[in-house]
This record gives sequence, structure tokens and C-alpha cells, in this order.
Amino acid sequence: MCGRFAFYSPSEATAALFNVESNVVVEPRYNIAPTQFIAAIRRDSENNNELTMFRWGLVPSWAKDPSIGNRMINARAETIAEKPSFRAAYRKRRCLIFADGFYEWHTENDVKVPYFISLASGSPFVFAGLWEHWQSKETEEKLQTTTIITTEANDFLSQLHHRMPIVLEPANAGRWLDGDMNLLDEVSANPPDFQAWPVDRAVSNARNEAPDLIIPAGEPIQVLPLLSG
Repeated sequence: MCGRFAFYSPSEATAALFNVESNVVVEPRYNIAPTQFIAAIRRDSENNNELTMFRWGLVPSWAKDPSIGNRMINARAETIAEKPSFRAAYRKRRCLIFADGFYEWHTENDVKVPYFISLASGSPFVFAGLWEHWQSKETEEKLQTTTIITTEANDFLSQLHHRMPIVLEPANAGRWLDGDMNLLDEVSANPPDFQAWPVDRAVSNARNEAPDLIIPAGEPIQVLPLLSG
């Protein structure tokens, strides 16, 4: 799964990398948690890329209670084309969510150890995502929300968790927004190269927010040893 991530690269440069003008100020974040607002690219009504902010945790348009979004921070790539909560967004409302890395927890000696995971290149990237518009039938409340798509972990990340987010680099980003139906299978089969290292357990508290959260708690590692737990 993907339940916490970071985006701290200069947003204007990252936006240009993914072919969108930066008209939204995005502050560096090192501990982004569900229900918070996150930066993403979507297609506007004229089919142009636009940078916007979504609340993390997708609320389907038909939902009566928006709190359902708290349980829908991730969508499984294997089922999004059929699941009622995601299938319409999969066809019509895709997005790209800015990130520099994400966190995963692994139990070692009965202790949950957080790891920070990024591209081996250190470059910013985007998660493949979906978005929805929701409006209350009783009040004026409106929400635009998003979810991160996940797939089965590759050999490297399976040492930490059995799922991983779909990570897209610039060459594939446009294909996702264009509605390509084969891209998820391709990226799942051939994910980019990652690196990972353990970090301070302070990241487990979503109230903690500082650059030192991604500092290695020990030496950075490129290839993880097989971990027990």
C-alpha cells in the first residue's frame, strides 16, 4: 500500500518536467498523510494539463458520507476497471500525483521500522492516480479527492511489503492521462529502479513534519538484505 509519502522538490521545476505550468504554490512536505491536500496534474475541460490540489482519500460521486474517503487512499490496479468506486474515474478522471518518495513499515524484531523509498536516480516522480468530484445533497459541501493506484510489489520492495504504488516517470506520464489501458500492466511488470533506507520512527506520527524525516537512520542502502519479520 501507500499510506505516507513526501514531495519536496521545487514544484515549478517538477511541474515543467511533467509538462504542466505551475500555477499552484506547493510547499515542501516530508510526511504527507491521508485526508491532507496533495499536488496533482489532471486534464482540464479543454484537455490541457493543469496543476491542482486534491484531498487524499477518494470519495465516489455517489457516496452519502464523505468519510468513506478515509478508507480509499489506495486503489488496486488489478480491479479498478470493475470496482464501482473507481471504474468511472479510471475511464474519465485520471491524475498524476507529485512525489519524491514514500514510506513503508517493516516489522523487525517485533518493532515496526519505517523505510523511505525513492527512485534510484533520486529524481521526483508521479504516482498514477484517480480523482473524483463529490457534492453533498444536503449542504453546499464539495470535495475533489484522489487515490493512489497500487500493484503487487516487485522483488526489491516485496522485502518490505507485498504492495507498492504505481510510479511513473515523465516518459509514461502522458500515456496515463491520455487513457492508455495497457500502461498499468506494463509498469507493474517493469517498474523503475528504487532505493530504500531506514529512517527515524518519528515519521510514524503524522504531526511530525521536517526534512530530517528522510535522513537515513544508518547508511543508505541500494539493495536490501532479506529481512525477517
